[in-house]
Amino acid sequence: MTKITKKSLDSPISDGNAESAKPVFHDPKNDIRIYQGDCLAVMAALPEESVDLIFADPPYFLSNDGITCHAGKMVSVNKGDWDKSRGADANHEFNRAWLAACQRLLKPNGSIWVSGTSHVIHSVGFAMQQLEFKLLNDISWVKPNPPPNLSCRYFTHATETIIWAAKNKKSRHTFNYRLMKEENGGKQMKSVWPVLPPGREEKRFGKHPAQKPLALLERVIRASSNEGDLVLDPFMGGGTTAVAAARCSRTVLGIERDDEFLSTTLSRITAELIFVAMTAVSASIDLDLLGRSMDRSMCDENTAMDALKTGKLVRRERSFYFVGSHRREVVYSVVAPDMEEAIQKFSASTQSGVEILMVVKTETEIYLAE
Repeated sequence: MTKITKKSLDSPISDGNAESAKPVFHDPKNDIRIYQGDCLAVMAALPEESVDLIFADPPYFLSNDGITCHAGKMVSVNKGDWDKSRGADANHEFNRAWLAACQRLLKPNGSIWVSGTSHVIHSVGFAMQQLEFKLLNDISWVKPNPPPNLSCRYFTHATETIIWAAKNKKSRHTFNYRLMKEENGGKQMKSVWPVLPPGREEKRFGKHPAQKPLALLERVIRASSNEGDLVLDPFMGGGTTAVAAARCSRTVLGIERDDEFLSTTLSRITAELIFVAMTAVSASIDLDLLGRSMDRSMCDENTAMDALKTGKLVRRERSFYFVGSHRREVVYSVVAPDMEEAIQKFSASTQSGVEILMVVKTETEIYLAE
């Protein structure tokens, strides 16, 4: 699968261009909008009291040149300039600013979840009190297999805190209590949630250094919103909130400024929206008089195809299928050597005015056994 190149998308938002906010990705069928830019600038351009639920995973300010353990190896804790501390006062003012912007966007009965470690979560909680949010719960996300503490001078860090708060003290927030009780085997769900970190499948399009597991986000969304509600993530990262919201039949609004993380987000979202089923049948035919035809299409691990590839390649063909945004179907297809030529041919076709969600590329190879 290949997504539309970034150049073909709408212009991202810069800090001084908030009034002309345009999403870099928009799926009108499922109402998914992704913006690129500074979250404060983007949120300033969005309508007041328009969001039902917010999940935010802000910078933890952990990048202090320390070390940690990952996959059994000693690695740096530095994630990027966006995660470097600017001092306690500046960090807190940043938290107040983006939380105030979120509060403006929340509907009267809307709520917000914010995750963090001890490096940031106390500032977040204090800022929420200053802004007069209504604090509802603090969830302890327990990681069953945390990395060991290499310095051996602290307890192993095995939890993160997620604060759940309503817009203000008058809010009548959504809580799907019966659903949560049902998912917990008929017992009231507690505020301690053991959830495994993201697995390999969740990172196949790329990974974010602070990526949250889909299971965690899906529970948050199911617990505190209803189908059709609008979910906002002002620090989209690798797109977990968007994928979880789409799976839970919620509409999505996400913001991310980093090109690499944005690319991962778009790849994950388009993979969720488009399912391509392809069947390949491999037939091995012996032209000798005593030979037989054999259909090997049910063989495991493409053993027939592996055998054929030892032969002579006689044909290779690349096809590109353009899938529409509004009409969720293939609106144009073409054989071309690469994506650039395929887009040129699409632009010159009668379908060039159709809004495209994504492009699917397939490759066909034909071998003759020697």
